[in-house]
Amino acid sequence: MHVLVTGCAGFIGSHLCEKLLAAGHLVTGVDSLTEYYDPAIKRRNLEACLRSPRFHFLQKSVDRLDAGVLRAAECIYHLAGRPGVRNSWSGEFPFYVADNILTTQHLLERVVGSPRLRRFVFASSSSVYGNTPCDQVSEQAVPNPFSPYGVTKLSAEHLCSLYAENFGVPTVSMRLFTVCGPRQRPDMLLSRLISAALDGGVFTLYGSGEVRRDFTAVADVVDALLLAADCTSSHRVFNISGGQPVAVSDVIRMVQEVTGAHIAVERAGSQYGDVRHTAADLTRARSELGYVPSWRIEDTVRAQVEFTNTLRAAELAAARSD
Repeated sequence: MHVLVTGCAGFIGSHLCEKLLAAGHLVTGVDSLTEYYDPAIKRRNLEACLRSPRFHFLQKSVDRLDAGVLRAAECIYHLAGRPGVRNSWSGEFPFYVADNILTTQHLLERVVGSPRLRRFVFASSSSVYGNTPCDQVSEQAVPNPFSPYGVTKLSAEHLCSLYAENFGVPTVSMRLFTVCGPRQRPDMLLSRLISAALDGGVFTLYGSGEVRRDFTAVADVVDALLLAADCTSSHRVFNISGGQPVAVSDVIRMVQEVTGAHIAVERAGSQYGDVRHTAADLTRARSELGYVPSWRIEDTVRAQVEFTNTLRAAELAAARSD
């Protein structure tokens, strides 16, 4: 199968491309390598993919893709977008509108009537829910975003639904909950925690350590994305999570146990847009996709620490050899 992955050099995209290549697919990866975080990290994420003759990398924005590239794809994974809740306010919001809404509309518009396209999978976010009154939120809940970022992801979801209903584009939207694991973005919670532990630095804790998050291993997310390609119904939304909400204070303890280091915690106030807790009802994903998360948060923390240590050792060895 010929697969197109936008945002291929990112945290999730690079893992997805590797899994697709291992399964024997032809993969075209698209990434503009924005400077939201260091582009060198994204280039490093792609090193394994670039060694495969079945991987073709295009460094460009999605709205500059040739029509032939889009028409050749049997499955499109649209992962490209501007991430982050805390940065989506004020003067940054137009960038979120452009990267998350306008880019999605442009891509959907150009695949209308594509003769080969079997599935268009959009990477959405649990941020579309906002603060929910229930312990576990299902896809039937009315979305109520609590941040501009959540608003843009929900808008993109609505566009997917509109193009499915009006033009038959076979869309599926995946609401991802707090993804973690090797290659996680440096601004995300677990990356910041691990860096503080290994460097002896200070970890800034926003809000209460009792805030709970439904952490999801990137390996489980990739498995869910692959399952979505074979979903039998179009215009569908799925929650994807690890199914085990954990308090941030417990994650701090896990990182300390794995690294053997004490983490100095500096408490700060809650940030605008941060929700109180996240927890997904996975009933629909289990029954319709066959999705069952297999990674415990403890194992994901350990894997991310091991990856970070290995990466740092390689960088140190390279610096010494120069």
